[in-house]
Amino acid sequence: MGFYAVLPYLATHLGSGLGMAGWLVGLVLGLRTFSQQGLFVVGGALTDRYGPRPVVLTGCALRIAGFGWLAFAGSTATVIGAVLLIGFAAALFSPAVESEAAREAVRHERDTGAPRAHVLALFSAAGQAGAFLGPLLGSLLLLLGGGFRAACLAGALVFVAVLTGHARLMPHTTSVREPAQEPTPPPAQAQHPAQQSAPHVVTRTAQPARSSWRAVFANRPFLLLCLAYSTYLVAYNQLYLSLPVEVERATGSQAALGWLFALSSLLVVVAQMPVTRCSARRIAPRTALVTGLAVVAAGFAAVPLTPAGPGGLLPGAALVVLLTLGQMLLVPAARGLVPDLVEDRHLGLATGALSSVSGVAVLVGSAATGALLEASAPVRWAALAAVPLAGALLAFTLPAGRGGKEQGTRAVTG
Repeated sequence: MGFYAVLPYLATHLGSGLGMAGWLVGLVLGLRTFSQQGLFVVGGALTDRYGPRPVVLTGCALRIAGFGWLAFAGSTATVIGAVLLIGFAAALFSPAVESEAAREAVRHERDTGAPRAHVLALFSAAGQAGAFLGPLLGSLLLLLGGGFRAACLAGALVFVAVLTGHARLMPHTTSVREPAQEPTPPPAQAQHPAQQSAPHVVTRTAQPARSSWRAVFANRPFLLLCLAYSTYLVAYNQLYLSLPVEVERATGSQAALGWLFALSSLLVVVAQMPVTRCSARRIAPRTALVTGLAVVAAGFAAVPLTPAGPGGLLPGAALVVLLTLGQMLLVPAARGLVPDLVEDRHLGLATGALSSVSGVAVLVGSAATGALLEASAPVRWAALAAVPLAGALLAFTLPAGRGGKEQGTRAVTG
């Protein structure tokens, strides 16, 4: 919510408020994306080395400083500095939070038998709730006359609350326990790093950095998961690239685009948990990943086949609904597969790598899919549908994973 109270209004502030040229606005936005998504792998590596708590707290503190700086930045150099700080802050706390959420989901599954996808689905739904409420908060502040500065300071205050919550609730642990088949020993035993019996404790600083990176990036199943997940993100990016073109073609303007984005966020907030409850106990994570990618592909295929209908928005709405439904199936499944494919002490690095590899794929894929905007509609939408379909074929080669009726064997590589 704190992030989306600011981001939707940043481009207008840079262009209209500060008088930046269009190319410079694009450069600033691109630098923000790179400093965040591209550096997730760095935040993940730091998480494995120092534990999630200090990395999360540092990231939140930097995000507060970045929003405060951006609120008063008036020159190109200061704006770029603030934006880079905002992006790098997320590169620290996001992989730390996501890896710890995955670790806790596995622990919860082991202790209660509830599929880990439930925890990860709640994580996704909360994020979408913030993505929906954040712009409303920013708009309210703008309507009240507070301007962009007020939105930045509101975002900073949200992250003060986030920092306080993590400081109070996040454990002070620097070690992680790896699951094993034997029963869990008493807590006093599990807290001694010297104990190497299952479940044993692995100190995050014990593994050399080079060995950790080799263990993750030489892990073939994990790299296949990254590639499959990348096809989803390339497809999801079409909400910002191909969907606006379709809406303008159908209605003559992009005025309805905001309603379609709101529809996507609301679908996740309302339906994520029911969809996950329905799927997590019935199908394995790999099956959910494959099915989700296939549904995303169906969304692109449906655009040229759906009658225009009222206002000409039915094809675009069909794409949004199917893409969002696929997202609800595949995102918790993909995140739930990561702990099955890498060792626990590499979970932070792997979580960051999943985002960074996917970010590079989106960067390359956006250029390729952008070229399709000049192609005829049947060719364009068929080519876009082929991207997640290829990801579904890659996902078929992965282990089934834990959950549902299919119980996969945990693959520990490296």
